[in-house]
Amino acid sequence: MAKTRPGKRDIDSYTIRGTNKVVRAGDCVLMRPSDTGKPPYVARIEKIEMDGRNNVKVRVRWYYRPEESIGGRRQFHGAKELFLSDHYDVQSAHTIEGKCTVHSFKNYTKLENVGAEDYYCRFEYKAATGGFTPDRVAVYCKCEMPYNPDDLMVQCEGCKDWYHPACVGTTIEEAKKLDRFVCSECSSDEDGKKPQITFSTSPAADAKVEPKRRRR
Repeated sequence: MAKTRPGKRDIDSYTIRGTNKVVRAGDCVLMRPSDTGKPPYVARIEKIEMDGRNNVKVRVRWYYRPEESIGGRRQFHGAKELFLSDHYDVQSAHTIEGKCTVHSFKNYTKLENVGAEDYYCRFEYKAATGGFTPDRVAVYCKCEMPYNPDDLMVQCEGCKDWYHPACVGTTIEEAKKLDRFVCSECSSDEDGKKPQITFSTSPAADAKVEPKRRRR
């Protein structure tokens, strides 16, 4: 049976080396990668421990970037998207470079300004199998893709569905100038009788679309 190291104890917080930033269990952090050419790893701190020699270690739960997953990065994955994995690890606290915030997908889409330390997560990821939870997500547009918050979309004021400009034969620049948009399916239904709407650039939280199993 493994022996507990003498003097090892849990501590409430750790001050990141060279800064005045304090991290605690539950915080998300940026951790120095072994390959300096890669972006920092992102993890959620589960526990902080100190041994008898004042060495501090953190038990973390890793976030994966889409390109680090078995299926790789897909068109609908945003630049700041992360997957909360079931991969736990213990690392030296000295590898922590800074703090970050991993928002829920809904809260991320409401941010007025996205900072360098803002990320979002809408899936949990099983590192061994490549499985995702949830495995069903809402899809939009003719291409039937989940929403990517980095991509501009236009909403049809008839059916209320959302479309990528390229999928409806227009450009992003032209779409930004629109006061109203009606898709081809709705264009013959009482066109002109509906009031004009303010142009929106992201799917509403209550948009009525059927969920569909994610393609791998």
